[in-house]
Amino acid sequence: MSRRRRNVLLITVDQWRGDCLSRLGHDVVKTPHLDAFAEEGVQFAAHYCNAVPCGPSRASIHTGMYLANHRSGTNGTPLDRRFTNWALAARSLGYAPALFGYTHTARDPREFDADHPYMRTDEGPLPGMDHVLPMGTDCTPWRDWLAQLGYERLPEDPQYTFLMRDDDPRWEAAGQPRPLAFPAEHSDTRFMVDRLLDWLGEQERGGIADGAPGWMAHLSLVRPHPPWIAPVPYNTLYPIEDLPPPLRAADVNSEGAQHPWLAYQLARPRSAAHADPLRHGLLQASYYGLMSEVDDNLARLFEALKASGAWQDTLIVLTSDHGEQMGDHWLLGKTGYFDQSYHVPMFVRDPDARADATRGRIVEAFTEHVDILPTLLEWMGAPRPRQADGHSLLGWVHDVGAPASWREAVHWEYDFRDPIAGEAEAAFGLDREACHLAVRRTRRWKYVHFAALPPLLFDLEADPGELHNLADDPAAAVALSEEARGLLSWRMTIGDRTLSHMRISRDRGLVVAE
Repeated sequence: MSRRRRNVLLITVDQWRGDCLSRLGHDVVKTPHLDAFAEEGVQFAAHYCNAVPCGPSRASIHTGMYLANHRSGTNGTPLDRRFTNWALAARSLGYAPALFGYTHTARDPREFDADHPYMRTDEGPLPGMDHVLPMGTDCTPWRDWLAQLGYERLPEDPQYTFLMRDDDPRWEAAGQPRPLAFPAEHSDTRFMVDRLLDWLGEQERGGIADGAPGWMAHLSLVRPHPPWIAPVPYNTLYPIEDLPPPLRAADVNSEGAQHPWLAYQLARPRSAAHADPLRHGLLQASYYGLMSEVDDNLARLFEALKASGAWQDTLIVLTSDHGEQMGDHWLLGKTGYFDQSYHVPMFVRDPDARADATRGRIVEAFTEHVDILPTLLEWMGAPRPRQADGHSLLGWVHDVGAPASWREAVHWEYDFRDPIAGEAEAAFGLDREACHLAVRRTRRWKYVHFAALPPLLFDLEADPGELHNLADDPAAAVALSEEARGLLSWRMTIGDRTLSHMRISRDRGLVVAE
């Protein structure tokens, strides 16, 4: 009698805003395949990442820890080897976690010598993972495949392959974004999904090795991360005249008056991309088009899993590392403290019969990226490590419900220091360690605490757009005090809990996790 597999598939898309899902009522973006996928699992509608940009956020996904504890605060800051992660835990159970894409992990320099390839990039694989398809900023596998197809004049630097577009001026003359230079069947998204499908076919044909529970894969898609250049026909799916306008103050100066950090950020050239309505519309249309391309390719993946029979054996967790401002508050990218950068999609699809009663459910409770590791480990039968700040979401999936003390707020942090040029530090006259903010967000209030700059307070019931700072309003003084205490209590709790499981290693003299 054959043994049933226990497969795990973690999917991350990159820079996908949490509101850009048609099932949740977005006015323009259409995601029919993700909507259908949500009907077969549980969708967490109030899910937030715990840090930006990519590296710090993904460190929270993979370790289950807040930025304050894992300390990988900027892209390129090494993730300390003392911390475990879901891949290492899975490997101890007999899985061989395979990575398709990138985890944006800068490896601890004590792991390898200076000549090791992992020491020359901040997009190395998470410890414990087999890097089957290295695809991040360095898209060499995709570029090599395009060359094999006969494409000529590919850029010498592989990362510029993403920037190759059809420069026929008739596109923008017609008010349409210029498309990728390659057709949709040759795009990076299609390529990555195809390589995963090839690998899955090999796993299904190979059977289950003695003692192995099943296969495990992490598909880390690049899109809809910039550059926002969607292939035909995705570049024309969303006419710019139909797009929602940015949510922002009347002008940049009015927006920047909210806070010194915001004024500084808006003065930088990057934020000017959305000042021109046409340019903004072209970028936004391409951003949405890339979402639709991802949606279509995930449909191909899901159909292949169903056709092979693996669908009934595979836990699927799908989320994004962080969101995107897309002109809201006159900002571009993932930054600062606004919801657009931190609210992201989150789905859990458990094949087990115990999840049948919850299929199609939308959970409105607050959930965070630190909950992903405990969720994966509980499903695999691994213990939750003491380092973990989050908690498993399987209670909702299995219709058991959340713990009685489930969080009433979400928290995130942003380290805005500039480790190389020091521009932010110079702009504010701050010590590098003071370039940090932390956020506590409840249903009504949002409190933003800066280490050395003024705080912010928003009443989200009266001001969902976060346009009016109440921190200096005497009428909001009680709320300001209560939310500040709430943030302090959260920080002290996670700090004390984390310190409680640390010890000194006698052999290396390092602080390590038990």
